[in-house]
Amino acid sequence: MEETIRKAISGSGADYVEVRIEKGSRSQVFFRKDRLENIESSTESGGIVRALVNGGWGIAVFNDLSDLKSKVREASRVAGHVASRIDDRAALAEAPVVRDEVRVSLKQDFREVPLQEKKKLVESYNRILLSGGEKIVSTIARYTDSFREITYSNSEGTFLIQEVPDVTLMLAAVASDGGANIQQGFETLGEAGGFEVVLDREREAEGATRRAVDMLKAKSVQGGKYTVILDPSLAGVFIHEAFGHFCEADFLFKNERLAKIMTLGTAFGNEDLNVVDDGYIPGRRGNTRYDDEGVARTKTYLIRKGRLEGLLHSRETAKRMGAAPTGNARATSYEHEPIVRMRNTYIEGGSATFDGMLAGIDRGLYAVKAYGGQTVFEQFTFSAAYGQEIVDGKLGDMVRDVVLTGNVFDTLRSIDQIGDDLEIIGGSGGCGKGGQYPLPVTDGSPHIRIQNVTVGGAR
Repeated sequence: MEETIRKAISGSGADYVEVRIEKGSRSQVFFRKDRLENIESSTESGGIVRALVNGGWGIAVFNDLSDLKSKVREASRVAGHVASRIDDRAALAEAPVVRDEVRVSLKQDFREVPLQEKKKLVESYNRILLSGGEKIVSTIARYTDSFREITYSNSEGTFLIQEVPDVTLMLAAVASDGGANIQQGFETLGEAGGFEVVLDREREAEGATRRAVDMLKAKSVQGGKYTVILDPSLAGVFIHEAFGHFCEADFLFKNERLAKIMTLGTAFGNEDLNVVDDGYIPGRRGNTRYDDEGVARTKTYLIRKGRLEGLLHSRETAKRMGAAPTGNARATSYEHEPIVRMRNTYIEGGSATFDGMLAGIDRGLYAVKAYGGQTVFEQFTFSAAYGQEIVDGKLGDMVRDVVLTGNVFDTLRSIDQIGDDLEIIGGSGGCGKGGQYPLPVTDGSPHIRIQNVTVGGAR
């Protein structure tokens, strides 16, 4: 393979060329209510060429390796055409030449598990979801797996082969009281592991269907200002969605105002607040030792001791900003060019206990799991899957319709306690950006306590 790529690259006439080739297999089983919606297994292979000529990028995608040399010429020709029509020219920061082969060992390789066995397992979980009684009106039980072998080479001499497994499970139950009150309970998981990851998940299915029914009886939260404790799942989504994207250097090029706010050294919280984008954590979703530009993934502190310390870079953004590449150039597949993306983003653990956080809260809210939300510049809105009242330092009744909203920077500065129970979580979905979705990521946090959070709900 390496010789084939080298021959194709030679004589391209480009300043820089890289080739990324993927070979993969995947399968899916999807039940909705009492019906098998989809069951499939497939294989795929293809690749992408990127060429840089005089600061202009050219790209060509292919599915037949015999087309590689012509695709290199095509990408180089396009790059030259682009270069003749732009003023803002791309350049790459230096990166070490790397030669490596990263293989994985799976405890129970899902490629060796018959599709019918996967169907049987998912169907058993779906039966549990349906067992919640007549109030359960719909369910989702979805299993996916994929295994990719990624070969990467560039004209500087880097040559890599990396294996990337991925397995996910989504379990959800929808309950209704027969009227407009419709509630959902769900559990999701995802890991860079084998079939063992999704075995023995009956408890998760039982929890999802029980929570959906319980939520029908829960009262709507009263809107207002609260001291709020976020569980690790919701806090992890918050730090990824509301803050982490601001640290992606290519995002800052498009927003001059935010670029000024995101000045290194700016205080965004107290000295206990540390936020990390960790490069490589074995077993987590989407983790490889090198990014899709062949750069080793590094651990980057975004916030250290409350102050902005780092940003996330590709080779191109690093060159623009006079920084070092951080290994954050990622693509969802060979059909896309790499762009700056997060990897494992989390708030580091602190010293507070959960009971200690509850103590001293006369009237507050415990918000659990992210159900959905959006961020528009600094303003965020997140819906929690459910919540519990905090009354006189104790957890109280379950509440629903919990919507948290605010300014991300004000909210970071309002974190007054950080728990000692860090969890890093990989769900069944992914991150979307620049038309590329879903990209496997992980995020996480310990429990965190935040003062004066605006909570929408019934009034």
